[in-house]
Amino acid sequence: MIHTIKNIEGVTINNLYEKYPDFFIDVKKEQDLLVEHDIIIWHHPFYWYSSPALLKEWFDLVLQIGFAYGISGQALEGKIAFSVISTGGRKEIYSKTGRNNFTINQFLVPFEQSANLCRMEYFPPFVIHGSHTISHSEIDKHAEKFKNLLIALRDEQIESTKIRSVEYLNELID
Repeated sequence: MIHTIKNIEGVTINNLYEKYPDFFIDVKKEQDLLVEHDIIIWHHPFYWYSSPALLKEWFDLVLQIGFAYGISGQALEGKIAFSVISTGGRKEIYSKTGRNNFTINQFLVPFEQSANLCRMEYFPPFVIHGSHTISHSEIDKHAEKFKNLLIALRDEQIESTKIRSVEYLNELID
């Protein structure tokens, strides 16, 4: 998916595992990058109902009081945030009656609340279910859909009422 979006004008890919394999995050550099962008996407596999460790570390260090939240922490106010995740499980297992007992959106409440605390507007996630079992052509279709979503968001082609009405952002792009 990253390969499909890497050349879109206005999109910056910030691969934390490439930049910080030692987990020593350059907090100021990451904060500057956040300030430069209007849409922040947390793109990660869904590990144990959350994110990989480095993304959690990034949240802990980069979204500091006085920068991202608190009385004087308004650097991210009004920006858009959402998750793009891949799961090994099919959609039906992420439901009240499914094996995981909760929906993806319920599992992502900490991301939503983090965005809320930072005065950001949180959008529903873009989700690829069954990533271990889908074909390469299906992955390519998801990647193209993701690319089209980013372009539509960048160009403000999707009404906010539509965004708030869907479970996943995938539903907004044909």
